[in-house]
Amino acid sequence: MTNHARSAAATAYVDAPSIIQEICWVAKQGAECRAKVMRSRAFWIRKAALFDRIAIKEAAMYVPEVAADVVEVAVVTARQLVSFDVEYNGLSLRGSELITGDDCREYVRQEYRKWRRSQRV
Repeated sequence: MTNHARSAAATAYVDAPSIIQEICWVAKQGAECRAKVMRSRAFWIRKAALFDRIAIKEAAMYVPEVAADVVEVAVVTARQLVSFDVEYNGLSLRGSELITGDDCREYVRQEYRKWRRSQRV
């Protein structure tokens, strides 16, 4: 990820709670009733955004080989949000085999921005 792309990605999280606060929220929600959490879009958005934010920071600090594991986790959690939205929110993935991990992470950022705006209303 270039510095410009990293900066643009980070702006998606400009008003986000701290990473530590989000880790606590995701862990607490994950420990609650599993069925309830599995149906919570907020959980999937916040979890995917959390790992995306961590990956952005790691990629900025280390060479790609060092950050590769956390970037892969960010891609996996981004795909979980995409899968949730396909199943529950009518997202269509025609040609989904063409969607890259970066596309999924950008989708997380887009959806996180929308979700955060809806929380302020």
